[in-house]
Amino acid sequence: MKFFNREKEINEILHILSKESDDIYFIYGPLNSGKTALINHIINNELKKFNKKYAVFYVNFREYDIFSMDNFVEALFEIDENSEEKTMKSYIESFTKSVNDIINLYYGIKVPEPILNKLFGEKEKGRLVFKFIRDLFISLNKKGVQPVFILDELQMIKDIVMNGEKPLLKSLFQFLVSLTKERHIAYCLCLSSDSLFIEYVYNIGELEGRAKYLLVDDFDKETTLKFIDFLTKEKLNKTLSDGDRELIYSYVGGKPKDIKYVVEESKFKDLREILEHMLRDEIQKLKYFLEDVKEEDEEFYKKIVDVLRIFKENYEVEDTIINKKIREFLIKRNILFLNPQKGTLKPQSYLVWNAIKRVIK
Repeated sequence: MKFFNREKEINEILHILSKESDDIYFIYGPLNSGKTALINHIINNELKKFNKKYAVFYVNFREYDIFSMDNFVEALFEIDENSEEKTMKSYIESFTKSVNDIINLYYGIKVPEPILNKLFGEKEKGRLVFKFIRDLFISLNKKGVQPVFILDELQMIKDIVMNGEKPLLKSLFQFLVSLTKERHIAYCLCLSSDSLFIEYVYNIGELEGRAKYLLVDDFDKETTLKFIDFLTKEKLNKTLSDGDRELIYSYVGGKPKDIKYVVEESKFKDLREILEHMLRDEIQKLKYFLEDVKEEDEEFYKKIVDVLRIFKENYEVEDTIINKKIREFLIKRNILFLNPQKGTLKPQSYLVWNAIKRVIK
């Protein structure tokens, strides 16, 4: 599928990658709002417009079961099967010489197996890992190549952080600060749908004045209707009526993934039947969620219902009108989404919002 819209976000990220590196950037938004699609589009289609060389190191933590420091280190690296270098210095030199294209995309930090084994064998893994990455980025930078370090699905490292590895989190982000604000040798982009965890990272990592936020939200109504037209023309070779477009928006809002699913399914199924099926599924998930809460703690359940009742008439509210414990619980369970920049809460999707309006009496 051709990439649609996001000019504002594309231009903002391109601006970040065209100037001197100076901050860590958290790219965040609700579930399935298109953060990964956006960053991949920029890597594969937009960066080539600049008269600069980039070496993009993309790490997707969702691809790994990260429950220890070893898993974290493993997620950062990919074995370079084409290299037989045995020392870090010689490998960095040879790797840097091989980078000649305008855009060089690597999934993980490339490293020969002997060096990776050495990194794993080091007692202070973090120290040696960060030193290796730093020296590699410095070498590329000296050659005129701009390293771009992308950490996608950042929330997937939450378990090891919450299980006693807070020093890892602080070390990681202080290291990223050294790459950006201090040495200006690499761009660092961190993607996540878990804005609560991003706030936690911001505080534990001591990132005040060293990090900025970029929201990739669901589409607004005007953009949603254009996106529906775009998809129906591409997928179905037709245009939907105004009534059908409005119907889709009333059920799924501006969630790109949901809209795409509806349009593709409508080739074979009745539109309202598709939408009702999606909503029934969301309703059942909400009912089972509430049932579990009630079984665990009936008083807490009543408080949860009182909070959700607020959203029967409101799609977005100020975060502080809701008790901190309750709002964080609902955010963690992906019922609500926090925008830390605006200080607002809203349902994770229109489907969730519609389910709340159907379930909460």
